[in-house]
Amino acid sequence: MKQLLIYCRPGFEKEAAAEIQDRAGQMGCPGFARAKDDSGYVVYECFQPEDGDLLARKLPFRELIFARQMLVVWAELADLPLDDRISPLLDAAEGMPLCGDIRVETADTNDGKELSRFCRKFTVPARQALRGKGVLTRAEARNRPTLHLFFTANNRVMLGYSYSYNQSPFHMGIPRLRFPADAPSRSSLKLEEAFHVFIPREEWDTRLTSGLRGVDLGAAPGGWTYQLVARGMMVAAIDNGPMAQSLMDTGQVKHYREDGFKWRPSRKNVYWLVCDMVDKPARVVALMADWLLEEDCQEAIFNLKLPMKKRYAEAVYNLQQLQEKLDQLGGFQIQAKQLYHDREEITVHVCQPRKVAKLEAKA
Repeated sequence: MKQLLIYCRPGFEKEAAAEIQDRAGQMGCPGFARAKDDSGYVVYECFQPEDGDLLARKLPFRELIFARQMLVVWAELADLPLDDRISPLLDAAEGMPLCGDIRVETADTNDGKELSRFCRKFTVPARQALRGKGVLTRAEARNRPTLHLFFTANNRVMLGYSYSYNQSPFHMGIPRLRFPADAPSRSSLKLEEAFHVFIPREEWDTRLTSGLRGVDLGAAPGGWTYQLVARGMMVAAIDNGPMAQSLMDTGQVKHYREDGFKWRPSRKNVYWLVCDMVDKPARVVALMADWLLEEDCQEAIFNLKLPMKKRYAEAVYNLQQLQEKLDQLGGFQIQAKQLYHDREEITVHVCQPRKVAKLEAKA
């Protein structure tokens, strides 16, 4: 259990590798990362035998920016016989922790897409065999670790497990979302995915519901506004560009043709601030911090566009700058992820847990 497997966006292996090496070192688990360009995953090799499991338990997955999933590698198998992949897997699984579910996965690459059909077909026989072996519980158990079979070819697989309290709950670490036919742009899926990743589903009825007010900076044509409107919110859309008429026809949107960096609400009644403006990360961070410190909003989700080089360093620097600014008031929680629907950017969520708890108590 010296290896930790990280799924990531293809093309961001170096960022995922730098991040896991940095965070593992901070936790006293030294090692080195193996990363291949455009592979969609990174393997972190720990120097100590038990450090892979320690990291999977203790390194908060929610704090990793570029990781889609994190799991311990139990065994790596190559040259599996194509007429019987099950038997070698059962042998390799000997002594594994008892797991409550199984995911048969592959990387989010073109090669992975070709493997995905096989992975779907292989799941049922693998589940049945592993249950018979006593590696999986007879019925799905969410409080047990999740068993992962990560195929890199139809005859190569990494067998591993993740802890249910410290993982992505999604297959391959990707929420499966359907683009709404009436949404003005595909960017709408960025905000919907952010809600799935950052907001617990059981809190949607209080934190993502009618009765709340939202502001969308850089709104046109309305992809992010659409998500707020669909949840019953009244929205101020700030952009010099035109908004989709379908959104204006709802009666829930007021369009201000103004600069998103200058506009401010006249009343302190905004709950959500969302922003997908294309600008320097430092400028967006300063803007978001001002809104939060002035209590012009209660929660915020926004994107930070990353440069072509030193993307991990840039992300860390800007998040540190945001934290330092918000420490003036204190009590803020910051999360950042490179979402599936992001490209050269990361999505950041900021809230104050005490205010969230207060909102929950009112519900």
